[in-house]
Amino acid sequence: MNFLNTTLRTLMSASRRYRAGWLGVCAVLFAATVGLPGCGGGGEDGSPASGDSGEVVVSLTDAPGDFTTYTVDVVSVSLTKANGVVVETLPLATRVDFSQYTDLSEFLTAATVPSGIYVKGSVRLDYANADIQVQDADGHAVKVNDIQDANGDPIAMLELSVRLEGRNQLPIVPGVPKHLTLDFDLESSNTVTFDDAGVPTVMVAPVLIAAVDPEQPKIHRVRGPLNVVAEDRSGFSVYIRPFRHYVHRLGAGFRHFGALKVATNDQTVYEIDGVAYAGAAGLAALAAKAKFTAVIAVGDLEFHPRRFRAREVYAGSSVPGGDLDVVTGNVVARAGDALTVRGATLVRADGVVVFNDNVTVNLADSTTVARQLSMDPHQIDDISVGQRLTVFGSITNDMISDLVLDASAGHARLLLTTLRAQRTVSADEPWFTVSLDSIDGRPVSMFDFAGTGMDAASDAQAGVYEIDTGALAVEAIAEQAPLAVRGFVMPFGSAPADFAAQTIVDRSAVVQ
Repeated sequence: MNFLNTTLRTLMSASRRYRAGWLGVCAVLFAATVGLPGCGGGGEDGSPASGDSGEVVVSLTDAPGDFTTYTVDVVSVSLTKANGVVVETLPLATRVDFSQYTDLSEFLTAATVPSGIYVKGSVRLDYANADIQVQDADGHAVKVNDIQDANGDPIAMLELSVRLEGRNQLPIVPGVPKHLTLDFDLESSNTVTFDDAGVPTVMVAPVLIAAVDPEQPKIHRVRGPLNVVAEDRSGFSVYIRPFRHYVHRLGAGFRHFGALKVATNDQTVYEIDGVAYAGAAGLAALAAKAKFTAVIAVGDLEFHPRRFRAREVYAGSSVPGGDLDVVTGNVVARAGDALTVRGATLVRADGVVVFNDNVTVNLADSTTVARQLSMDPHQIDDISVGQRLTVFGSITNDMISDLVLDASAGHARLLLTTLRAQRTVSADEPWFTVSLDSIDGRPVSMFDFAGTGMDAASDAQAGVYEIDTGALAVEAIAEQAPLAVRGFVMPFGSAPADFAAQTIVDRSAVVQ
């Protein structure tokens, strides 16, 4: 992947105390003939506009860091042609919490743009109503009220641009798909400091870099109301309504960000109104839903041929923003059927989005449970400490300082969880053991593992965390090797093992 350094690159001080991961703005550009099979834009029905033009699909992404939330308004994403013509690709400003996009990119907009040579990409961010929170030394979220530029002045509007020159010029011509990534590098762009009283300041010195045709794009997600389902062509179309623009109840005439066609296959899994499906049965269930039903699709960009293929599809009441309140975060403690969820994002039934560092979730035997990418039945005992999850229910205490969600008549979805750890080796240990550093970016010191084991002596321990690796090849992983482990926490009260791994990545080559 070839990156261009922008003239906005600023060398960061060696005295930085906190580094916050990088924040990416991923712009995915495709040029093709009118009537593209993969993406739509222009008309109310998603059909492309006519003329000598190609299409632009813009998505946003992020990478792991120390921000618990980094919410700003994206007010413009534009491309500039060699002749000076500027093409705006964003129909509406949209509020984005970039810290939520560590493992995927979100489709932001699909637009038809004129053919030509594009030599610059620009992104404008509005910090006037920014909600930025960082972890302090103990891992607790602290709100940042002092956001400065490199001169120490308060930031309101921030415009970033990068030149696309030489081999990295971006030619848009009919029939030739292109993929451009614009990354606002959060790690290099933000310096976080705390004063003696523990009050944080963020200094923003923006860095924007670009790459043409990246070889390994991230998993992508699209959100929006359902347009049409084509069972005979194994796919469906969704109007793009990203981030906080997304709501359930939409009708004719609403403004959208273009439309995207989504391909499916027999391996695509569905959760529709809390019910799991797979393959053709899931597509048929989706076809039975009304137009404008809420949909989320997660999957892969494919280039030969060009299309977006879904791994997972959620619809109806399985999508946040409907009739129930929704909390997403990690379980840091469990006592009986009461969960303490940390780093929680709350989506209220009326569409209001709130970040709160701590939410109590009350389960019951009547709470239905599903697991990401699984058709197997699950129950509330499958929810244990460390697990990342989304829970649908009703807020019974809406005091921000003491939020309580009742999920007794609701639904919980277990999400893939990421560990950062080092391998430990024990001659008499039957499991693959690691020393935990963090779970989904949260320091392991924040997790109370009481009750996770078959008895108190078997409770999970951060220093000797036991992982079931299944058929994964782990023999070549050296002691103390830094690892990224992705999978699901084992059921509450069942350890050992503590965690079931789906992937293990040895990060020795990338850790400095």
